[in-house]
Amino acid sequence: MALISLDRVNRSFGALTVADGVTFDVAEGEALGIIGPNGAGKSTLFNLIAGNIAPDSGTIRFMGEDVTKTPAMRRCIAGMGRSFQIPQPFSKLTVFENLLVAGAFGRNRSEADVAQDCAEVLRKTGLLAKANTVAGSLSLLERKRLELARALATDPKLLLLDEIAGGLTEGECGELVETIKAIHAQGVTIIWIEHVLHALNSVVERLLVLHFGKVIGIGKPEAIMASAEVREIYLGIEV
Repeated sequence: MALISLDRVNRSFGALTVADGVTFDVAEGEALGIIGPNGAGKSTLFNLIAGNIAPDSGTIRFMGEDVTKTPAMRRCIAGMGRSFQIPQPFSKLTVFENLLVAGAFGRNRSEADVAQDCAEVLRKTGLLAKANTVAGSLSLLERKRLELARALATDPKLLLLDEIAGGLTEGECGELVETIKAIHAQGVTIIWIEHVLHALNSVVERLLVLHFGKVIGIGKPEAIMASAEVREIYLGIEV
């Protein structure tokens, strides 16, 4: 069963088309990776899925419900959690306080109700020792972990990850990937935009390739990366 499905979703900004008839499904429990060159429309696609912007036409369904016109906050409460490419924590709050805010507002519950769950998220994401650290003092890896943790604090059925491995060292990236694998193994559905292909391919079951807002391929990672069209467009290899 598809947890989320997009059917002929279109979006333009003036003469610039950023989503061109985008159609795909993601099954419950699946991990889908999204790749494409800069400017392909990847982050715009996340904005459409999460409800930050509305499509010009087409339909987005989540858990069988039409959410095309549903505001971002309602989608979050319904079970969509999202990380952002550039972490923007509440820098003057502690790590744990950041999670309490995300958990309370993202689930429409009180901070007391979500406190225990937030503590468990800290453990899962390797941030328990940093619980009382002010978020503004964290390293890049720790901020990336906090971005992931804040999304998880909303108790998502669908987790949207936007270039969460970007800027990390090889070792740091490996640590983060292991955390994401563990989250996926617990049944969380993931859609992950990423340029660090080895990280992405170690988690996802399928890859989707975007080019100028169009889906030009979707399938098993090895088949997608072997495609002449994908190598020419994404990797810049003339075939």
